[in-house]
Amino acid sequence: MDRPDDWSNGLQELLAWSLTSTALDGQISTQEEGKGSRNSGLRHIIEGILFSRTFILSYQLVLLVLLAIFTVRHWTKRLQYRRRRRRLWSAPPAIHASTPAQEQAKKDRDGVCQSDDDESGLSSSSSTILGTPPSPKGSVLDGERTPLLPSREPVSTQWRLKNKIGAFLMSQPRPIPLIDKTLPSNRATLAVLAFLGLQVFYTFYRVPLSIQTLFVFADRTSLLFVANLPLLYLFAAKNQPIKLLTGYSYESLNIIHRRLGEVMCLLALLHSAGMVGVWYTILRPTGFTLARFLLSKIILLGLGAFVAYELLYFTSLGSFRQRFYELFLVLHVLLQVMALVLVWFHHHNSRPYVGVALAIFLIDRLVYRMILKSQAYRASLDVTEDGGTVVLRSEIPLAQKHRFVSYIAGAGLDKGWKATEHVFLTVPALSRRHIIQAHPFTIASRAPHDGDGDAGFKLIIRAQDGFSGDLVRYARSHSSVKTRMDGPYGSQTALQLLQQCNLNVVVAGGSGIAVALPLMWSLCERGSVSDSEPCDKTKLRSKAMLIWVIRHENHASWLDQADLQTLQDAGIEVVIPPPTSSHGHPDVPDVIIAWVSANDMLPSTRGLRTGVVCSGPDGMNRDVRNTCASLLARGHDINVEVETFGW
Repeated sequence: MDRPDDWSNGLQELLAWSLTSTALDGQISTQEEGKGSRNSGLRHIIEGILFSRTFILSYQLVLLVLLAIFTVRHWTKRLQYRRRRRRLWSAPPAIHASTPAQEQAKKDRDGVCQSDDDESGLSSSSSTILGTPPSPKGSVLDGERTPLLPSREPVSTQWRLKNKIGAFLMSQPRPIPLIDKTLPSNRATLAVLAFLGLQVFYTFYRVPLSIQTLFVFADRTSLLFVANLPLLYLFAAKNQPIKLLTGYSYESLNIIHRRLGEVMCLLALLHSAGMVGVWYTILRPTGFTLARFLLSKIILLGLGAFVAYELLYFTSLGSFRQRFYELFLVLHVLLQVMALVLVWFHHHNSRPYVGVALAIFLIDRLVYRMILKSQAYRASLDVTEDGGTVVLRSEIPLAQKHRFVSYIAGAGLDKGWKATEHVFLTVPALSRRHIIQAHPFTIASRAPHDGDGDAGFKLIIRAQDGFSGDLVRYARSHSSVKTRMDGPYGSQTALQLLQQCNLNVVVAGGSGIAVALPLMWSLCERGSVSDSEPCDKTKLRSKAMLIWVIRHENHASWLDQADLQTLQDAGIEVVIPPPTSSHGHPDVPDVIIAWVSANDMLPSTRGLRTGVVCSGPDGMNRDVRNTCASLLARGHDINVEVETFGW
């Protein structure tokens, strides 16, 4: 039987050898076998470390398999989308004549959305525009939850188990009490939990949990940490191949990026705690002081990387980002670079992973965002009636679009953009600190078509603290400014959903109209599908409704009323409830239920696909998502997309 002193001395040699940052490979096993294997405990540690070095390679293989699965799923859905869109556009145009049920629903909305003395002059037969409403009991917009139509199961589809499962996945729970933490949909939550389960598996699989083998656990956590580095930076990159392969842009991956960052911070903490535990139980009794341990080169570099990543985590919390967004932007870049450099020198086994992560970071930031997709434009500035919003406009000369080059090398605004896409705006004239800052804003103008020479570009920017507040103050004394725009970015899932549905509802809250309006234009313009010919209500293949909830009446000045009139002329129903500041929040869910039920239960439109897109405050997004989930559970063929930045 091996003596404890022999085991301890052997482990001390192993640790001292490891702390010199020497390679850990098969030579250890050979050397120990040559010494007659001084003790079995030391041999178990060596075997555990060697197994971890081999086992962690399978993690990359698992990630590649998952990528292949999501790629096949995405392109299969793309083919289905093309077929559905082709069938929809080969069908006769949608009939926009009102039925008795629709007329009753519209009368109910008119009673609460428009007064007899409406002076806006925007009312039409196909829309309900801002007005001063009475407050009838049971109104759908007076804060009560009484449905517009009697609740009954639709006769268009039969209840099925998959509807219930789909409704559960679509639903979004309320925020966590006390901390008011907004939760994603159940589908996203399950995806995150599955990913976290993968991390737990690779952390503990065949790792003996004992004091004697603590070094094996500390080594495994460090291996998983560096193995996740490329993935962390890939999810954060604005320009990456995942969108082309799977359809998920960086906004969709942001939730995984955040959770992965939190897991990596925990792995770094466990690795540090494990190494301190090894020092305390093995090295300290031999006179190896804490100062000597901490001042070892490998430990000192590791502690620096640990502090950098922990600071990166705490400065990325929502509470910090909302209060100090500009500081967050600067620290996020500096701390990332600092942490990667420290990990590179911490241990040479991490260098392949660090090299890939650094390459992703530099290619995205320097090659794409600063060279290929960054362009300078002169833009006009107009402060709206509310005094706290600026509308930025510019004319973008369009160049010839090469699809393959755009996919591979990236395309700036001169190649056009699509609905729901956004840009990162930089305005150096505001101050020196704004020269290196870039802030995201959704493009609120119509997506240009192939063959257009110039395209009108517009951003709606609400004044907050920091950059947006400085821009509004600057706009009060300047009519134009030179800007730098990086983009466009974003996915087309919302537009693709609407283009393959027969019934469409788009809900916007406040500045979310920047998402909604281009979507409706793309939906009602024939050019969004085949050519550049605009369509009217005789050509629109789907029935659509736009709901825009605003806080103050003067917020309606953010848009040219001619834009809304264009949508109405195309057959789209426009609903603008009274301002929430004077009439409270409208009951948007009941409006959606009534409109969908009135259209989906008609003999001529029974069983049609319904698409809903929402862009607004978290509470509104959650209510709309859960409303769609309830309709899905009742048998409606409905899907929903929520457009929001996951900052």
